[in-house]
Amino acid sequence: MHDIKQKAQDLKGRVEKVIQSFNLPEKRKELSKLEADSMDPNLWDDQEKARKLTTALSDLKQEIDDAETLKEDVDTIYELSQEGGVDESFAQEISRLEKKVDKFELKIFLSGQYDSKNAIVSIHAGQGGTEAMDWASMLYRMYLRYFEKKGWEVETVDVSEGEEAGLKSVTVSVRGQYAYGYLKGEAGTHRLVRQSPFNANNLRQTSFALVEVLPELEQEDLPHIEIKEDDLEWQFFRASSQGGQNVQKVSTAVRLKHKPTEIVVTAQTERFQEQNRKIALNLLRAKLWAREEAMKEKKVKELKGEYRPASWGNQIRSYVLHPYKMVKDLRTEVEASNPEGVLDGNLDPFIEAEIQKL
Repeated sequence: MHDIKQKAQDLKGRVEKVIQSFNLPEKRKELSKLEADSMDPNLWDDQEKARKLTTALSDLKQEIDDAETLKEDVDTIYELSQEGGVDESFAQEISRLEKKVDKFELKIFLSGQYDSKNAIVSIHAGQGGTEAMDWASMLYRMYLRYFEKKGWEVETVDVSEGEEAGLKSVTVSVRGQYAYGYLKGEAGTHRLVRQSPFNANNLRQTSFALVEVLPELEQEDLPHIEIKEDDLEWQFFRASSQGGQNVQKVSTAVRLKHKPTEIVVTAQTERFQEQNRKIALNLLRAKLWAREEAMKEKKVKELKGEYRPASWGNQIRSYVLHPYKMVKDLRTEVEASNPEGVLDGNLDPFIEAEIQKL
């Protein structure tokens, strides 16, 4: 009985700290502004802008409702515990609320400038031919499963398939609340050790793939970065088979080069050239931001690792399928003895540990 009362008291203390960090008064002010903006009669003249505003409004409403409901539930449990009307059935309710507080505390860690943004995730096969390309496709599937579990929307914007199997590279746009905040720690080199399925002797093989994670940014997010039309070199070509039969009849795919920096991006999965042009500009904007961040070492430190150069030397996680089974994160020391489950999208222990570390 005393243990349950103590847990209820500890839970109340945790919630009070979380709510204070969440800053409900400021969130309500932000909500009022978004609600006022949503009443603009000309809002839907720009459908993309309107969609983003309504999504932000809905997400913020949900966050505020969740915070208020959590506080009410914990206050109720605490009051009942103080009145002495508690029994062992309270333990289950306290456990449920503790899990909700855990999730809310995690959001407090996601306070980086762009943590609430959507994300752009790219996977590139390393050296090793078909083995590495197969590993890239395994990672692609792993992340798609994770995104599905989170309830996020995913759009594959560029794919380069391997000659025999797997993927040379793939880029996806991930739309979800705090998508970039959750995924930014996945940037780096991922290592696979297994028996090769591509040779008759089943030799042990080590493969590498590089994951890049960038925030999806609008022009208003980066007013100081000007993308001049004269600095852009556009090329148009027919999309690969990933785009579907109709896409191949016309040159809808886009390759965009930023001449001053020589950054090149590609978008090819939409059916209309104009849509691919817009995606390519978003990709370029994110790459320019990443380049700028890489050149500001002091700023990187201030952002607590918000930008991690996804370089081949930055190995972050090993996935071992042979001679034993284990996935180990080399930064947080988090381990899992069920690599099949991890490769099926069960990434929360790894991602949450990295968020709390930052």
